[in-house]
Amino acid sequence: MHAIFFPMELTWKMVLIVPVGVFLASVVDGIAGGGGMISLPAYFLAGLPAHLALGTNKLSSCIGTSVSAGRFIRGGFVDWKLAAPSAVLAIIGSYFGTKLQLAVDERYLKWLLVVILPLVAVVVLRQHSFPEERGDIAPGKQMAIVLLASLVIGTYDGFYGPGTGTFLILIFCNLAKLDLRTASGNVKVVNLSSNIGGVTTALLNGKVFVALGLIGAVASVAGHYIGSGLAIKDGSRIVRPVIIVVLSLLLIKVVTELI
Repeated sequence: MHAIFFPMELTWKMVLIVPVGVFLASVVDGIAGGGGMISLPAYFLAGLPAHLALGTNKLSSCIGTSVSAGRFIRGGFVDWKLAAPSAVLAIIGSYFGTKLQLAVDERYLKWLLVVILPLVAVVVLRQHSFPEERGDIAPGKQMAIVLLASLVIGTYDGFYGPGTGTFLILIFCNLAKLDLRTASGNVKVVNLSSNIGGVTTALLNGKVFVALGLIGAVASVAGHYIGSGLAIKDGSRIVRPVIIVVLSLLLIKVVTELI
C-alpha cells in the first residue's frame, strides 16, 4: 500500500510546484480544454519521471474534470443522447490510440499538427463568436459528426493528448451545430470518460504517484470549478480568447519538441 501511494519520496518541491501548475491548468481546462499543456510540465518540473508524471496528471485531471462536468450537468448543459455514446467511443478511441502510440513514432502526428494547428487558429480568429443557440442540422447528421469526432479525437487523446477538449469544442460548435454551453458540457463528459480509462490503466500498471496526485487534485477541483463557472457565465466572450492561447501554446510545444 505504501508503494502505491508513495512510489518515490514526496518532497517540498513537489508540494509547492504541483498545486500551482495544476490550478492554472485546470482553470484553462475548465474554460476551453488544453490544460494538460500546463499541468503535465508542472509534474515534470516537480521531478517525476515521464510515465509517473503522465499517470499522476491523469489522476488529478480526472478528479478535477468531474467537478466541471458536474457543473455543466447540473446546469442542464449536457445532451445525453449525444454524450452517452460519445463517452463510450472516446474510451474505445483512447484505448486504441494508446496501442497505436506503442507501435508508431508520434513525430509523424506532430508534423501533421504543425500544419493543422495554424489552420485551426485561422478558423477561430475568423469566428468572431461561438453560437449561443443551436444551429439547424439534421439530428442524424449531428449524431454522426459528434460520434465520429469523439472516436477520432479520443484516439488522438490516447496517442498524444494536448488540446483534446479544445478540438472537440470547435467540432461540436462548428460542424455539429451545438450551442457553446452544450458543446462544452458534452466535451467535459467525453473528457472525463477518457480520463477514467487512462487513470485506471495507469493505476493497474503502478504508474500513479497517488499521494501527489491527490494533492494536485485539490488544486484541480478549485481550478475546474472556477474555469467552468466562467465558461457557463461568460460564454464565447471568454472561451474564444482562451482557445486562441491554447492553440498557440500547443503549436509552440509541438514545434519545440520537433526541433
